[in-house]
Amino acid sequence: MPEETNITDDVILPPECVVEEKWFDRVAVVSAAGTVDMLTSPKLEERIAAALVQKPAALVVDLTDVEFLASAGMSVLIAANQQVPEGVRFAVVADGPVTGRPLKLVGVADIVDVYTTLEEALEKLAA
Repeated sequence: MPEETNITDDVILPPECVVEEKWFDRVAVVSAAGTVDMLTSPKLEERIAAALVQKPAALVVDLTDVEFLASAGMSVLIAANQQVPEGVRFAVVADGPVTGRPLKLVGVADIVDVYTTLEEALEKLAA
């Protein structure tokens, strides 16, 4: 009788990214959670564009719940900063080794206002 062999395939699931939009008066907040990479960054890009169509006074991208931020995600932030119409303020919420540190290391924090909390960003943008 042949020996029984168990064969299991490693299943590689695509990264998950959840993107939501909330409004605080005239400030649009686009929040991402999970992985923001080459596969998922278009979701973030689309939500940012949809928020801008509604003509906010300011736009905040909140990366508080992001677990991995790839260069594709950072490119979306740079593009959003360039696409924001004149008179609309733009900011990013990022803190720590996963989001804040990479934004500083690659220079994104030099061209985009980066805050450590959503509360701080909303306070500064409302002023």
